[in-house]
Amino acid sequence: MVPGVRFAPVIRPGRLPAIDDLDPGGQLPDGERDAEAARFTTAAAAVADRLRERAAAATGSASEVLAATATLAQDRAWLGAAEKRIKEGMPAVRATAEAVTQFVELFTQLGGLMAERVTDLRDIRDRVIAELSGLPEPGVPAPAQPSILCAEDLAPADTAGLDPTLVVGLATTLGGPTSHTAIIARQLGIPCVVAVSGLDDVAPGTPVLIDGIRGTVTLSPDPAEAAAAVEAADAATAAMAGWSGPGATADGHPIAILANVQDGSAARAARETPAEGIGLFRTELCFLNRDTEPTVDEQAAIYGEVLDAFAGCKVVIRTLDAGSDKPLKFVGHPDEANPALGVRGIRIAALNPEVLERQLDGIAAAAANSGNSPWVMAPMIATPDEAKHFAERARERNLVPGVMIEVPAAALLADRILEHVEFLSIGTNDLAQYTMAADRMSAELATLTDPWQPGVIALVAHTAKAGAAAGKPVGVCGEAAADPLLACVLTGLGVTSLSAAAAAVTGVGAKLATVTLQQCRDAAAAVLGTASAAEARAVALEVLG
Repeated sequence: MVPGVRFAPVIRPGRLPAIDDLDPGGQLPDGERDAEAARFTTAAAAVADRLRERAAAATGSASEVLAATATLAQDRAWLGAAEKRIKEGMPAVRATAEAVTQFVELFTQLGGLMAERVTDLRDIRDRVIAELSGLPEPGVPAPAQPSILCAEDLAPADTAGLDPTLVVGLATTLGGPTSHTAIIARQLGIPCVVAVSGLDDVAPGTPVLIDGIRGTVTLSPDPAEAAAAVEAADAATAAMAGWSGPGATADGHPIAILANVQDGSAARAARETPAEGIGLFRTELCFLNRDTEPTVDEQAAIYGEVLDAFAGCKVVIRTLDAGSDKPLKFVGHPDEANPALGVRGIRIAALNPEVLERQLDGIAAAAANSGNSPWVMAPMIATPDEAKHFAERARERNLVPGVMIEVPAAALLADRILEHVEFLSIGTNDLAQYTMAADRMSAELATLTDPWQPGVIALVAHTAKAGAAAGKPVGVCGEAAADPLLACVLTGLGVTSLSAAAAAVTGVGAKLATVTLQQCRDAAAAVLGTASAAEARAVALEVLG
């Protein structure tokens, strides 16, 4: 969910005509098959090029997911499956549809992060078919008035291109609280509710009230009551807008409010907010969609942009978190039955240690060039030995080492991991997914991947306690840190910094400024005594308001 309250009529994404209407069937003559295959290749390349252009124009999470979708559009597996069908005489439109269906079924069976790509793959299918058929790209219509977009799910290419002044709210049937749709909506500042049952039956034009704080969608509410709800929410937002930092509770307990970014452009935009630094610099963007690994100098230039944007401030750089649904063309990824539990994050370095070495060289060069020495952290750490090995590599370059806590084993052994590193950063998105054994993209399991789950909160509390005992900082950089209410609970658990999308920084800081540290501790204690996410949220509201 993304906070905010809006009242407006519903719009829905456009759909392609049925495949039978676009392709009546039949076999291609032998002499036409090569030309049809070439037509398909050209269409797929055109779609990938447009997605890359959108990725280059976007920032933050939108840029990363668009780049990943562009890479998927050129994936040889599904392209080859379509080309094989065309060479056997199937027209390109139907071959595209059948090849994608084959891989949708495969990805769904694999589950985890691969299942997250199903929406992306279907989106690519529709764009390629539209290109082949001479039709406009399908997607979100441009509304004539502020509207609320309702859909089964939204592809990153559609979500990233939304105009927040016209699409003022989002509601989807599928997806979880850490889905691409929710993450990009937060970046754009669009109120969003996911995993809404019964949404598919809501007709375009129906007036709805969307409440991203409570996670509700109300059909055809009383207009006066809906307007009052929007006015009250806007007044609360306006009151928070005056907050200018630094992060602290009402009684002066400091808690750093930081921003999550993925490139220099996003860092410069975050600099316009009260963010005190960067708590998560995702570095995947300069690696994805490339045939070759970026050089040390290329990496140093990219990292330097972020260090320059926050000169003199804390910047935490996460080393490459690729693999699984974000494969690298220049790394020999093994075939895996369950990629979500496979070779990703720091595990790539075990098979390709030179990739990590060169990335750390690039970070060290950027630090030397900018005069701003960043902290560095490794993703997907599961054991103290992994943390020790990474820390040694970082310290060789005079970098401050830390690790991500995303794997439950790492949370449980946080005290032993802290013997080797200087800080921890909790990635609540993956921690929730792995703790609850639930695909974060599954609408049916969305309540399990809610960061308010007491099991997840308990692991955060255990990690924060270990940090306090060691006298070392423990931050949160997952989507949980962007929820103002949950941010107060995290503070009460002993977390020392919160890093969120730039659009969420002001709301989190402003909320913290209205409560005392003791209130945060009381809320945390109450949440730890609950048995469900809904109960946890309710008791926090009772304590914190």
